Amino acid sequence: MADSINIQNNNIMPLVDDLRQIINQTRNRVAVNVNAELTLMYWHIGERINKEVLGNARAEYGKQIVMTVSRQLQSEYGDKEFEPRTIRRMMQFASLFPDIKIVTPLVTQLSWSHFLMVMPIKDPLAREYYLTMAASEHWSKRTLESKIDGLLYERTAVATKPDELIKQELTELRENNVLTPDLVFKSPYFLEFTGLKGMYSEKSLEDSLVAHLEQFILELGNGFTFVERQKRMIIDGEDFYLDLLFYHRRLHRLIAIDLKLGKFKAQYKGQMELYLRWLEAHEMEPGEEQSITIGEGKRFSIVLPVMTELKYPKEKERHTVRIGFDIE
Repeated sequence: MADSINIQNNNIMPLVDDLRQIINQTRNRVAVNVNAELTLMYWHIGERINKEVLGNARAEYGKQIVMTVSRQLQSEYGDKEFEPRTIRRMMQFASLFPDIKIVTPLVTQLSWSHFLMVMPIKDPLAREYYLTMAASEHWSKRTLESKIDGLLYERTAVATKPDELIKQELTELRENNVLTPDLVFKSPYFLEFTGLKGMYSEKSLEDSLVAHLEQFILELGNGFTFVERQKRMIIDGEDFYLDLLFYHRRLHRLIAIDLKLGKFKAQYKGQMELYLRWLEAHEMEPGEEQSITIGEGKRFSIVLPVMTELKYPKEKERHTVRIGFDIE
């Protein structure tokens, strides 16, 4: 008679945990694939109907074809998914995003609801920006909504560039996961969470930002990590202190923040250039990019030195970005 084996629950739990992980991971992959295929199906349905409508000069034909197609598909596949309103959204989807090469890589990262959320946006580059960033940074629908409500695209440095350059940077992010500083930095930053009003000092602003560090990082954006406050730098035998030092994980750069209130002065730029050179000499690790400076203040603009890589030729160029803040 075979020996009976008494398996204790605590002995089998590691096995069960591993099995749960396998099952959950598989289900998640299946859900992602199903979501992607459904979204692509909606695009192709919309694109095909749009072709049919465009092929007929009568405006009334478009309305009739939507109702007719909706009734036919509902009778075969169910009511909700192919309602006239949903059919029109599919047509709008294909019309607003006519390039399937842009849609295809996004559908594996985003839900149909993400696409619906950006459809009311009139600027096609803004729509492309929000979807590309949502996919790259894994934004939930709620996060995407908050970014749109906060006019994130309109505040980014990239929004001031020519259309072709914006498209190029978004394509690089989608296809090669290359995130540029212009996609990260914005103007203005909203610092109302500090609660500061009226007259206050630079130290009060710094204290408030540190006290609300989580909210400050959320406003700065994804990828920022706090490094140090009042970073001491010894330059030519003198002590200098940088207000706030951050690191951006995806840019692989130190981000220096020096708080200045009032009107911008030329000496601020020179001072920050000095800080940048010190950070690059003493803090930059192998493989990291050169440091970037952010200046902040109350209702003023400050010039930021930014290091970017040029494609032609392969060298680095120093240029400036003007960023302003208003925390009242």
